[in-house]
Amino acid sequence: MNCSDEDTGYEPTPQPLDIPQIFSDNIIAPVIPTDNPQTMEGVALGKQLFFDRILSADGTQSCASCHGPQSAFTDNTPTSAGIDGVFGTRNSMPLFNLAWNYGERFTWDGKELSLERQAEEPVQNPIELHSNWDDVVDRLQNHPEYPELFQHAFNTSTITKELTTKAIAQFERTLISANSKFDRYSLGQTSLTAQELNGLDVFLREDKGDCFHCHGNPNNPLWTDNDFHNNGLDTTFDDLGLGAVSGDPNDNGKFRTPSLRNLAFTAPYMHDGRFATLDEVINHYSEGLQDSPTIDPLMKQLDQGGVQLTTQEKADLKAFLLSLSDPSFINNPEFQN
Repeated sequence: MNCSDEDTGYEPTPQPLDIPQIFSDNIIAPVIPTDNPQTMEGVALGKQLFFDRILSADGTQSCASCHGPQSAFTDNTPTSAGIDGVFGTRNSMPLFNLAWNYGERFTWDGKELSLERQAEEPVQNPIELHSNWDDVVDRLQNHPEYPELFQHAFNTSTITKELTTKAIAQFERTLISANSKFDRYSLGQTSLTAQELNGLDVFLREDKGDCFHCHGNPNNPLWTDNDFHNNGLDTTFDDLGLGAVSGDPNDNGKFRTPSLRNLAFTAPYMHDGRFATLDEVINHYSEGLQDSPTIDPLMKQLDQGGVQLTTQEKADLKAFLLSLSDPSFINNPEFQN
């Protein structure tokens, strides 16, 4: 039934994010917009919308079609197909710990300046859900349940694009991953194997993997600097990345540093999904770097193609990286449809 828009005096129930100890010990508070506080009703509505195919033009796909819980909210293909079977050019980004993106620049190229704005794009993108927001709002408004759910979440049954994306963003901010083996090790709850510890050493040493400049260290449990880098994938660029957004040619070929969490679930890798395995990723940094005018100066030993890890160092690094994966996240019933 449709509720009236008269103020019923009902207030949504506040639902602050459940901030894990590993975050509260090491990093500052999450980014929550003052005009979109987390509420129980808002999160529940956002979750229903995230999994509902009503957002697509033909009712065949939802946000979760390309951001599946079992893959840490990404897709297991290099790029994803929209409702018309057309594949995009970018890998679907995993979704977790989004409230700690302090630059508030989302997507691979940073063009969306808030999580709410990011949620607008796939609905109207012609090679994703290929809908338009007026039609989506009409479908939601005429739905037997949604007007009442919006009434509970936002104290109005008049549905808008802005409220729809606010609800989706509220749900997405609850997607917190902080229970990897390495997290438990950091909290003194378990131990790492000798190989995992050796891999951490390779990761941190400037004369070895030298990975920490972009991906952080144990004091940064996000495992990303949330910044944009050209990591030596190509000599020339079909996709300009950040450069296409900023208009600055010095940004050409720069893409967001993804978090190293949940790599066990998020293959394939890179902005275009070109690497099917973690081994290929490690090989790229070890001996596969491609020079270009905007390559990041952090990419070491460019004349040799990379940092030149031994077979054992690669195996150790991989073992450490896999210790950052969190099986409880992909199995959390709160995040399932």
